Amino acid sequence: MEFKHNTKQRTKTIQGLRSFKDTLPKKIKKILNKKGHIYSETLENWRYIVGNELFDVCYPKSFKNSNKLRVSCLNVMVKRGHEVDVEYSKKSIINKMNSFFGYNVVEKIKLISFEREHKKTKENNSSDVTKNQHINKILTIKNDKIKNSLFELNRLYKKK
Repeated sequence: MEFKHNTKQRTKTIQGLRSFKDTLPKKIKKILNKKGHIYSETLENWRYIVGNELFDVCYPKSFKNSNKLRVSCLNVMVKRGHEVDVEYSKKSIINKMNSFFGYNVVEKIKLISFEREHKKTKENNSSDVTKNQHINKILTIKNDKIKNSLFELNRLYKKK
């Protein structure tokens, strides 16, 4: 294996197979080192942590790590009217998260309430957007295979 000097990101790189961690840019490594993986793991396992009833009502917005001045805090978005349910289950959410990660990750949960959105208007807007903006662009494509695959993707997206 040869060592090469790469001045853009790292001091030295090794040719051949590398671990995924070594291929990441420096800025992303800093985010991961600052416990950025805690928020992503929390998002993936939110249904397990809070249960099915609270999963429909709330979701994690952000995670602030602890430092000398503040404790670690998880910001949770809650639909208006369900704040009391989530408030009473704060302690169990903290315990489940700490047991899931194996150490004290969260010490405090901050609730932020939001209004419910109407699902019907949201679905209608998304289908209108794809019709108006993207179909004209798809029609300008000269390659028939790409054009047909994009129309197929658009059709599948509308079903969803």
